[in-house]
Amino acid sequence: MDQIIPNESANQSNKVEKEVTIFINGSAEQVNKGEMTYEEIVTIAYPDFPQHPERNYSVKYKKGDNQKPEGILAPGGKVKVKNGMQFTVNQTGQS
Repeated sequence: MDQIIPNESANQSNKVEKEVTIFINGSAEQVNKGEMTYEEIVTIAYPDFPQHPERNYSVKYKKGDNQKPEGILAPGGKVKVKNGMQFTVNQTGQS
C-alpha cells in the first residue's frame, strides 16, 4: 500500500514571510518584511526594554521606504521596514 506524503515545502512557501536585513546600531538583524513597532526595534537594541518601560529611547531611521526614507519613530509608532534600512536607537533618560 502506497502512503501519500503531503508536499510540505509547497505548503511552507505560502506561510513563510519574506525576511529582510535591517541594521540597528550597526548590527545586522533578520526581520520579517512589513511593519515594525517602536517597541520591537527598541527591544532588539536593548533586550531589557520590556522590563523597564520607564526608560525613554530615541529611534531614528534612514534608507527607509520611498514614501518616508528617513525620520524619527516615536513610542507607539510603527514603520515599514525594507532591506538595508538603518536604525539608531539611543537611551535618552527616564520619564
